[in-house]
Amino acid sequence: MRVSKVAIADVMFLADLSGALFWQEQRLLVVSDLHLEKGSSFASRGVLLPPYDTIATLSRLAAVIARHDPRMVIALGDSFHDRDAHERLSEPDREALTAMQVRRDWIWISGNHDPHLPSDLGGVVASEVAIGPIVFRHEPTGASGEIAGHLHPKARVPTRGRSIERRCFACDGERAVMPAFGAYTGGLSIRDAAFAKIFRAPGLMAHVLGDNKLHAIAASRCY
Repeated sequence: MRVSKVAIADVMFLADLSGALFWQEQRLLVVSDLHLEKGSSFASRGVLLPPYDTIATLSRLAAVIARHDPRMVIALGDSFHDRDAHERLSEPDREALTAMQVRRDWIWISGNHDPHLPSDLGGVVASEVAIGPIVFRHEPTGASGEIAGHLHPKARVPTRGRSIERRCFACDGERAVMPAFGAYTGGLSIRDAAFAKIFRAPGLMAHVLGDNKLHAIAASRCY
């Protein structure tokens, strides 16, 4: 099962196994922390990584867009790994982005890695977006109705005598922090103190991205 229902401030979303959220009523797809061109950023500093992160991330994004056919896409910041990453996009990658934007609204939320996004990427740039009771922003504040990114939540859970570590949605029913969507992005444990500052009440759940479905696990069971 590729999707699981997740309630945030009384709004029902579909959490997709890819790491995206889909708001069916609004036909709105949300992704976070693509970190495009992270590989080329590291290469410029002498850390050689396979230069395939951007094409892999955009291919996954195209697949989830094809699956849900959203009217609007919101990218929750750090879509590009550094201030100049957009300039290193190959022409095929630019064309792939353009194709995904056809006949739909596209909003780039600015992040700490890409605070000044250019105007030639298609779509519009915003610091945050509010739709009904939901506010979309990059860095989480802990406000009710907030959907944010930035922290790249992951969960380590015990299974069959060993443990696995996977990306996850962090959600307590009132707010959520989304997993990083980018191919080369790391993660921060959902048990880290940074999450305790955001999710002050009990009930924090890790919606863990499994191989074939999402697994809802109490954060207190993760380590």
